[in-house]
Amino acid sequence: MSSIDQNSNHRWVKNKTLPLAIGSLGVVFGDIGTSPLYTIRECFHGKHAIGLTPENLFGVMALIFWSLTVVVSVKYVSFVLRADNHGEGGIFALLGLVSAESKKLSPRVRTIAAGGGILGAGLLAGEGIITPAISVLSAVEGLEVATKAASPLILPLTCLILFLLFFFQHRGTADIGKLFGPIMTLWFLTIAALGIAAIIQAPQILLAVNPLHAYHFFVANKFQSFVVFGSVVLCITGCEALYADLGHFGRKAIQFSWLGLVFPSLLCSYFGQTALLLKNPEMAFNPFYGQVPKFFLYPMVGLATMATVIASQALISGVFSLTQQAIDLGYSPRFLIVHTSYEIKGQIYVPAVNYALMAACLGVVIGFRESSGLAGAYGLSVTGTMNITSTLFFILATRGWGWSFWKAFPLLVLFLAFDLSYFLANLLKFVDGGWFTFLTAAVLTMFMTTWRRGRAELVQRLGTRLPLNLFLEDLAKHNIPRVKGTAVFMSVTPEGTSPVLLHHLKHTKVLHEKVVLLSLLSANIPNVKAPGRVKVDALGQGFYRVIAYNGYMQRPNVPEIIKMASKFGLEINPAETTYYLGRVTLFTHGNSKMMHWRKSLFAFMSRAAGSPTAYYNLPADRVVELGAQVQL
Repeated sequence: MSSIDQNSNHRWVKNKTLPLAIGSLGVVFGDIGTSPLYTIRECFHGKHAIGLTPENLFGVMALIFWSLTVVVSVKYVSFVLRADNHGEGGIFALLGLVSAESKKLSPRVRTIAAGGGILGAGLLAGEGIITPAISVLSAVEGLEVATKAASPLILPLTCLILFLLFFFQHRGTADIGKLFGPIMTLWFLTIAALGIAAIIQAPQILLAVNPLHAYHFFVANKFQSFVVFGSVVLCITGCEALYADLGHFGRKAIQFSWLGLVFPSLLCSYFGQTALLLKNPEMAFNPFYGQVPKFFLYPMVGLATMATVIASQALISGVFSLTQQAIDLGYSPRFLIVHTSYEIKGQIYVPAVNYALMAACLGVVIGFRESSGLAGAYGLSVTGTMNITSTLFFILATRGWGWSFWKAFPLLVLFLAFDLSYFLANLLKFVDGGWFTFLTAAVLTMFMTTWRRGRAELVQRLGTRLPLNLFLEDLAKHNIPRVKGTAVFMSVTPEGTSPVLLHHLKHTKVLHEKVVLLSLLSANIPNVKAPGRVKVDALGQGFYRVIAYNGYMQRPNVPEIIKMASKFGLEINPAETTYYLGRVTLFTHGNSKMMHWRKSLFAFMSRAAGSPTAYYNLPADRVVELGAQVQL
């Protein structure tokens, strides 16, 4: 994107803040916006609940108020949203910003930052499993408030809704997505109205804004208050979405939505639920629906279900985008990526990931059976990511932005005071569901680090091949027949001679008139601007070296890159162009320092990777694949 494009985009965002803010309600705030369905209930009902007394109600409400204020309003809305990577946000964007300052970092800090970023991505992917399950299940459980006869239907109905949600992902959300913002606007206005009606019945609950209530809560309940703190964190689940969707809506629109509607509505709902429990403690089993008049109960269940489906959709789309970024940054093998909208670039569908998420979501719903059982797993995934974000933000502020240590350190202490407390409190729920978060994050982190390490080893092996200048010198000494047309040889590294080219020459004994050696390299920024995206070097004898750079939000489109190369003097007729790809067969008995089991895992992942023809958008009838064997 050129600087002119960026300036015009900023003006467009400035003039469209209100429409963008409404749109953000259906994407950014779905997760945190549906947290009132289960947060208060988890504090006062269930295995980790605390006694329902007025003092405890005031204490829990004070914790919720200050959590939303400090963690969301201060940390994310005021500070973390500033850390945009060329307009984009999210854990990989933050990792890219930190990596860009690698020369200023010690090897230990670089390792911690990279490991934290990968672990954070694994935790976010795990959240993509838990959010649809707990959100939809919590909404449907509202039927129990209306009639106990609905209890046997809750589990199958939840599974049906989730199945349909994933089944129709391939259609995208370009059309129905236009309704998400208005529906979520109605949701926030409704929960605010219900909360205000309950607050009027017990207005003294508003005194809970005094942080002394939180202090007295901890003093009076000691260890049990710390356990409940692990349930309070549910009120801020989804706060990472504010940062992850920064590129779609911009900082101003997200801040406007949060401060103008979402934050006040959430406060009304939480104050309303605690006010209800002051008057009617018997409603602790579901205080959210306890606020709802009987005549409005079924419509409210319907509205809540739509809101949770929208929240789930946002997380699913987020996992798709996270997968795309992981592929482009070299942390994941290729997957088939389908663009579901011609107008909106970021709307994608990843079939393999979609079906894996569907199986995992249905599995956790059937396995845990109740939303309360999922709360422990949910809290750990959220708090783990929050701690990583705080740490990476501190590194960026001190090493990238030039903040003094004493300017950034107090913020880090404030952020981690909440983040670490939440995380440690949720560790107590490890056996009650938290293990699922650790297992998911560990498995995904293992896959990502194995792929990254394996690709580095593979590039090193291929990079030690014949130097290109020696190949060209040798070529000049022999009369190799040349045929009409252009051959494009894909290579993972721009150094040395492409093994695919050598393999081709060995077996065919001929070369095309024009030979293009193409390497696609990933950049730690969302988009690489056009002038510097492609580099072309004429090597003589009809050979050209083309190096193209892709940002992690750009799709690798080889025909488009070849077209861009024509501006640098490389004229190619697409009808006379053949693309040569290498299909590497890996053997695991080489001298690589990778553990043997990781070599085997990398080999398996390589075999399971998606077709490079589809991934690079190559015309299938112009592609030739040649095999090669590499020992790791």
